Amino acid sequence: MVDQDGVGPGITGGDDLGDDEVALLGAMSDLEPTDGRVAIDGPLATIDVRTLFDDQVTSRCLDHSARWLRSMGRGYYTIGSSGHESNAVIAAMVRPTDPALLHYRSGGFYLARARQAGCTDAIDHVLLGVMAATSEPGSGGRHKVFGHPDLAVIPQTSTIGSHLPRALGVAFAIARAERLGVDLRWPPGSIAVCSFGDASVNHSTGQGALNAISYTAHQGLPVPLLLVCEDNGLGISVPTPVDWVEMSVAHRPHLRYEQVDGSDPAAVAHVTSELAGAARDGQPAFLHLRTVRYGGHAATDIEVAYRKPEEIRADRARDPILAVARVLVEAGQIEGADLAERYRRIRADLAERAAELVGGARGLESAEEIMEPLAPRRPHAVADRVARLDSTRSKVGSGSGSGSTLAEAINRTLADLLEAEPKILLFGEDVGRKGGVYGVTRGLQKRFGAARVFDSMLDEQSILGLALGCAVSGFVPIPEMQYLAYLHSAEDQLRGEAATLSFFSNGAFRNGMVVRIAGFADPRGFGGHFHNDSSIAVLRDIPGLVIACPSGPDEASALLRTCVGAALEDGTVSVYIEPIARYRSPSHSPPPAKSPTGGHVPIGESAVVREGGDVVVVTFGNGVHSSLDAADRLEHEDGISCRVIDLRWLAPLDHDAIARHGGDVGRMVVVDETRRTGGVAEGVVSGMVDRDVRARLCIVAGRDSLVPLGPASERVLVTADDVTSAVRRLFSREA
Repeated sequence: MVDQDGVGPGITGGDDLGDDEVALLGAMSDLEPTDGRVAIDGPLATIDVRTLFDDQVTSRCLDHSARWLRSMGRGYYTIGSSGHESNAVIAAMVRPTDPALLHYRSGGFYLARARQAGCTDAIDHVLLGVMAATSEPGSGGRHKVFGHPDLAVIPQTSTIGSHLPRALGVAFAIARAERLGVDLRWPPGSIAVCSFGDASVNHSTGQGALNAISYTAHQGLPVPLLLVCEDNGLGISVPTPVDWVEMSVAHRPHLRYEQVDGSDPAAVAHVTSELAGAARDGQPAFLHLRTVRYGGHAATDIEVAYRKPEEIRADRARDPILAVARVLVEAGQIEGADLAERYRRIRADLAERAAELVGGARGLESAEEIMEPLAPRRPHAVADRVARLDSTRSKVGSGSGSGSTLAEAINRTLADLLEAEPKILLFGEDVGRKGGVYGVTRGLQKRFGAARVFDSMLDEQSILGLALGCAVSGFVPIPEMQYLAYLHSAEDQLRGEAATLSFFSNGAFRNGMVVRIAGFADPRGFGGHFHNDSSIAVLRDIPGLVIACPSGPDEASALLRTCVGAALEDGTVSVYIEPIARYRSPSHSPPPAKSPTGGHVPIGESAVVREGGDVVVVTFGNGVHSSLDAADRLEHEDGISCRVIDLRWLAPLDHDAIARHGGDVGRMVVVDETRRTGGVAEGVVSGMVDRDVRARLCIVAGRDSLVPLGPASERVLVTADDVTSAVRRLFSREA
């Protein structure tokens, strides 16, 4: 309900102020003026401090509005910025075009950035985000985020340091664009700004990112990055030791560290100005901002359950709003009582605006509306883009896989793509000087230079984070995961960061990229389970992620070109799995019944690689070769004619075509080299069931086991004998 003035109870500007606000306003009113004897100087003098005060108060009052909206059943996010408002000073000390990846408590920064950029709707942005309203421009009601393309604020959700690898990538992209002379999303001379909480410093992703930042700078590469650790001393209820952040970070090589108390706005402005200048010169900087936290972690968190009353009272003296009020009063610019009244007015205006927005705020109403920005598909635009990329073949040699091995086809295609698109970057462990552990990228660094083809450190999170930051900045990264098993230590960079960006920004930000992965099993059993991994269930579970898998050189080039074309046109995030066992193998024998035409295979389109009318065999990757071998044997020994279908795309699956073939023939064997539980076959069969296809079905899949070392690996992998036996069993059941 609302009161007669249309303002919700508990958030008006009058007598219903909370005890903490009453105390704050009283402290303001008690400030003694000094007739301007304490001058505002240094970097703080370059901004309007009264405007800064308004931004901080607005951020605080938005937190109150969020909690009121929740009490009315119209608000869904109450993690606030109260006590962290000193981050508004940081925004004032950097450029409004500097890309920012913000902590969920950086509300003051967001409001100050909006004011710098001339955006007048920032208050509505935050309120509509709390209400999960479709008219909120950051995410369109999908999550409450600080994000907006016009403000150069890249949206982050409830991050625990997972955005730090991307922040390094953004900084790297800024510097690399200047080196290569290409234009990106950010103006030349920009720095990346990344804020996060003290608890995030302890997360493995945060520690890995800090290491990668120091490592990159140690190599002499510029890293225009300002890290801002907003340290309120708590990770929800768990205290961070007072000196831990400093001990953990201050002595990292090549990372400039400074600590400042948020209750000293002049010092915050001074230190931020210095560190931002260092970052613009290429030296990464770490601003340790001491803050306080008011009101618990969120509305559902009752902090008196784990904090002593005297601790909470002590924090009140460090209120950043009171600190700025003190500066204004001591400078003789305004009286404390006037500031208190200013606070009341802002609070009342916000309360009224929240009540106005509630009536017209519409939430997302259908699955289609929710998913619209998740994975846009414009196949004709992608085909046109691939055709333009193909035009360089006459310069650098055919990218066709015909008559070559898989490794050779991929290598030539990568060369074509690097020649055609100057914003493509190719990197990963060993991909540069060595040319990859399997030689797939051999010669590309020598040809295109170390600025575009380069080696990375051994850290999959950093490799993917680098790609994410480069992609959102405007590059087209093609990072390599050396083995599929290595990906699992960095999966969240794909799930929580790459695949969510378009979703949580309503399509305003994209990070199109192609992740190359050497995957599946080597039939020699080399390397055991850590080099022979078939677990792609975690990839197929990521909404919007495209998974391509060439079975040989014939379609390898076309699939890779399509992935790059989709990254350029639609911002698609693709995983391109290269079967290790096929790297040195030539084309299918006999040749496929349907080879790719030109340089493009539409995403999700399967192919018939052998005609037949007795049974349909649906497979992919190494399974295509096993199935073709089995089909030869079955035709000669049993007179059974097999139609073999290469899925080529493991997400999305070509369900309609599979169902059509299955219904036409009435018998189907799904050959899946991944594990039976959670494997691709489950998706194929469920698609048949959903379409009510009447067919006899059988699955041949890898065992639910890790892959052992040596010849024993064959005991858990799919072989041609397994496929042959499965087809024969299918027919024997009909006898």
